[in-house]
Amino acid sequence: MKYFFYFSIVLFISFCIYVIIVNRNSKQMTLKQKILKAVYPQLMWFSKKNAKTLAPSSNQNTISPVSFYSLEGELISGKPFGFDQLKGKKILLVNTASDCGYTRQYEDLQKLQQQFENKLVIIGFPSNEFSEQEKADNSSIEKFCKINYGVSFPLMKKSNVKKSDDQNKVYKWLTDATQNGWNDKQPEWNFSKYLIDENGKLVDYFTPAVSPLDSVVLKAIEN
Repeated sequence: MKYFFYFSIVLFISFCIYVIIVNRNSKQMTLKQKILKAVYPQLMWFSKKNAKTLAPSSNQNTISPVSFYSLEGELISGKPFGFDQLKGKKILLVNTASDCGYTRQYEDLQKLQQQFENKLVIIGFPSNEFSEQEKADNSSIEKFCKINYGVSFPLMKKSNVKKSDDQNKVYKWLTDATQNGWNDKQPEWNFSKYLIDENGKLVDYFTPAVSPLDSVVLKAIEN
């Protein structure tokens, strides 16, 4: 029993040191956010081991009854944003949160944006719908993303992404087959990912358990 106690103390101290090392460049993070950032690799391993499938839901051929480029939104800064300005580029739409186990995907999303800066636009949609993991206001969300993960891709104003009367219009399009042509699947958790091709068609859906830098995502963007 004594040895177990000592082992637990050593393990706890080691974990604390690990959290400190992982967060050496983190700023204005809560303790919860620091711990979640530290355990992200383990969460991804667990998610992959327990996911029913990591294969994307895909449809490359269906024509969208409602044009994606007819949609408009509001940036986190409050400025209007028309999606017609993104014609000719692939677009990855991701619902995000600051207090989620997957929040560290912001880091990978930024790397993905930089890797395909001339071909891809990533857009984040902060939402508080999954276990209230995004309680901050828009200004705080924007600051958190920039200073901790160097996010330079567009973030939209916090909104609801799950099916409801006040669902974000972009997510209404993404989750309604009568608008996008084939998909009715809503985000299953924070950091679900929808890929739009260069012609404004919804072509892939990736679960939160799929890293933004996973080979299946890279292949879909490169095609």
